[in-house]
Amino acid sequence: MFENLTERLSGSLRKISGQARLTDDNIKDTLREVRKALLEADVALPVVKAFIESVRKRAVGQEVRRSLTPGQVFVKVVQQELEGVMGQSNEALNLAAQPPAVVMMAGLQGAGKTTTVAKLARLLKEREKKSVLVVSADVYRPAAIKQLETLAAEVGVEFHPSSADQDPVVIAEGAIDAARKKHVDVVILDTAGRLHVDEQMMGEIKRLHQAVNPIETLFVVDSMTGQDAANTAKAFNDALPLTGVVLTKTDGDARGGAALSVRHITGKPIKFLGVGEKSDALEPFHPDRVASRILGMGDVLSLIEEAERKLDQKKAEKLTNKIKKGKSFDLEDFRDQIQQMKNMGGIGGLLDKLPGMGQMAQMAQQQVNDKSIGQMEAIICSMTPKERRYPDTINNARKRRIATGSGTQIQDVNRLLKQHKQMQKMMKKFSKKGAVANMMRGMGGMMPPGGGTPPFGRM
Repeated sequence: MFENLTERLSGSLRKISGQARLTDDNIKDTLREVRKALLEADVALPVVKAFIESVRKRAVGQEVRRSLTPGQVFVKVVQQELEGVMGQSNEALNLAAQPPAVVMMAGLQGAGKTTTVAKLARLLKEREKKSVLVVSADVYRPAAIKQLETLAAEVGVEFHPSSADQDPVVIAEGAIDAARKKHVDVVILDTAGRLHVDEQMMGEIKRLHQAVNPIETLFVVDSMTGQDAANTAKAFNDALPLTGVVLTKTDGDARGGAALSVRHITGKPIKFLGVGEKSDALEPFHPDRVASRILGMGDVLSLIEEAERKLDQKKAEKLTNKIKKGKSFDLEDFRDQIQQMKNMGGIGGLLDKLPGMGQMAQMAQQQVNDKSIGQMEAIICSMTPKERRYPDTINNARKRRIATGSGTQIQDVNRLLKQHKQMQKMMKKFSKKGAVANMMRGMGGMMPPGGGTPPFGRM
């Protein structure tokens, strides 16, 4: 998300950050570039106008004039204004209610409501330690009810059955009553969607809202619809007392216009971002971190939080102790590292959050991407346990067998063995540091040779 916007903004702001002093001319030129970048990212025009005017007022004011490095302060002004447009800080769900707290999901058909219900249920269960019950009041799509039942089983939360011949209000009230009897903390209610906003749908959802009086009413919207996402959110906000927005499919949106438009147009906070198809691919929305990523400054806090949640600390410590004792870093350890990286969202998810990568991240992804990481894992899995523990025993005949078994070429096997050797050396260098730091730096060993020290190593 935001790739196009990051590229354009970074280029225009780089020019001005090197200026010893700011003038009306260089501010004007840079603001014109920023304006173009925002419009190309499909940010709504009223948002762009308000944003540019706000930056201009601060840029020509005392705040920048008195600074010793006005160019850098100008970049900081742009970052703060981006945060202001999207909301100053993350707004968590308000679940302070007599259990069960009811969370109602609204939105158009195809926006990803049902999958978002399951993702949110998993997030509340795992991170907030809440017991959750999910229910579908989408009586027009029996398949959606079955889909939610399947997803609920997958993420390990309660599912309340419903059918197409029931009234949505009866379904919702029955689910809340069942949750109360089972002492469930949160009920998440999936509602019917339409291909477009219509009076019948709005009337039904208003009636449902009045009946259950949810503590949170979240609007789920596809970020790939750009500024249309903000306009649809406004239509729903006029009909319902929304408390927040969930932007879905942000991993497929290179522009990011919806994230910059929704808050300004609706006045409602973005609470979550859907960042992939898996059930754990839902993240709290932090405006300050997103603004930092837009400007190419990375998002280290999110990276650390993700590492703490997803990296296997026991494996990392075991590996560190193994290296400290002078034992060799073998191919089974290498495979563990690859799997850890996949858990962290792959190469793309990792590089996106690292500060100062810029074009280096794109270059790195061209050389080593998630497809090549999967290929490396397949090669290692085609080896015998002995070959994985003692890579030096792999001769040409074994290489041919491994290549055939993994559907690769002998050159690919040779390349992996060379990268493993490089990573072996790196792990020895970093063996005296923390386990997680080892892992993050060690992942740099997967970068192909020829381009000097890998990006992670340079950091």
